[in-house]
Parts: sequence; C-alpha cells; structure tokens
Amino acid sequence: MREGFYISVDKNLLDIDFIQSYMTNDAYWGKGRTLEQTKGTIENSFCFGMYTNENAQIGFARVVTDYTFYGNIMDVIISPAYQGQGLGTALIEFMLSQETIQSLQTLSLKTKDAHGLYNKYGFTKIGKSPLWMSRDKQKLD
Repeated sequence: MREGFYISVDKNLLDIDFIQSYMTNDAYWGKGRTLEQTKGTIENSFCFGMYTNENAQIGFARVVTDYTFYGNIMDVIISPAYQGQGLGTALIEFMLSQETIQSLQTLSLKTKDAHGLYNKYGFTKIGKSPLWMSRDKQKLD
C-alpha cells in the first residue's frame, strides 16, 4: 500500500455520503441510485474502503458473494482528486489478496473501460460480452 493511505474492511468506517455522491455524480453505472439503494448494497456486500491517513475516504469497492463459491466485484471507485496515482490498482490488489476472495471458485465483474487492468489479474472476457469478465478456478472436465 502506498504511504499515506490505508484500506479497511470495517463497514463502520465507510463514508456513505462520499460513496453516494460518487455513484450519482461520477459513476456511469450508478446514475439514479438512491441513498437507500446505496446503503442496501453496502449492507449486503463484502466492502473495502480506502482512506487517507487522516481518515478521509477516497476509495471504495465491494464484492457481492456467497463467501464460498462465487463473487462479483462491483462499484470500484477512487475520488477524482486521487485518480491516476495507482490507488485503484492498490485497492484491487488488496481486495484480491484477501483469503475470502482467494478461496472463491469464480469471481466476475462488469466493466466498460478497465479490461486491461483486470486482465493483469487473470480475468478474461466472458463470451462475446463487451462488459463481463471472470476469473474461474472451476475445472469442467
């Protein structure tokens, strides 16, 4: 982790206002999401918050999972003021390093513009979809 920042899975540290603001103002996939919907997604997901050492939240990601076989990465965000510094990559690497995530058989995600980033971590396109990617350990033979 880069100096001056830390990542936590403690949901009590999450700044719901930061997450909601980013979702409705900056995320192409979050337009129209209500505050109640945002709270519900957090309540029902394995969440990761990224913070400055002064405890200001600057990033967020979550995984919707059964904690056994399957997970779907969602809502990976970094505050615009901190983008381009490798913090999104650090957040993804932290998330993927967690034992809970490593133990999953299948991990999927949807992205419109970050295929190259996720390819580095073993994700490949699913079929002809321009959005869906997965990393699958399950053998079908």
